[in-house]
Amino acid sequence: MTVIALVGLPGGGKSTVGRQLARRLGVRFVDADSTLEARFGMPIKAYFAEHGEAAFRDEEAKVIDELTCAGPGESMVLATGGGAVLRPENREHLQSRCTVVYLRSTPDELFRRLRHDTQRPLLQVADPKAKLKALYDERHPLYEAVAHYSIDTGRPSVATLVNMIAMQLDMAGLLPLPGAQAPQSAI
Repeated sequence: MTVIALVGLPGGGKSTVGRQLARRLGVRFVDADSTLEARFGMPIKAYFAEHGEAAFRDEEAKVIDELTCAGPGESMVLATGGGAVLRPENREHLQSRCTVVYLRSTPDELFRRLRHDTQRPLLQVADPKAKLKALYDERHPLYEAVAHYSIDTGRPSVATLVNMIAMQLDMAGLLPLPGAQAPQSAI
């Protein structure tokens, strides 16, 4: 199995870019946060409020382990949660089992995208911009350490980001992915 895992801060485009990249590559897309919400039977925000961050990170580690060691013959694009890199075992599983792409965004870019967001539990604070800066300072070195490739999200469109990632994968000899379906052309 080949897993292309996207890492980065909340709002960095992992789910949006991941869906489009999977479509482009003809493989399955899996969002770790959506998988967790389905298991919890509630939004992550509610789970955080009821059980706390430590319990959430325990469950997230189980999901990352499962998703990164799925069976042979299939490939997927995996969008991880923004904090997935906080646990050493997650970093190890991502680094050793996946091709990891860091979607790098600055705190200012993220604040512009997320200033009205009410669903991300870590950003429900008095100063979300300061929180994003603190998250960046804490997590950026971890993203850099786990990533095989880094892409600056800045101002490029989603399609441009997908093209940039696909080009990196192609230049590394990782395309086509095992089990990929030929992309369907628009008629």
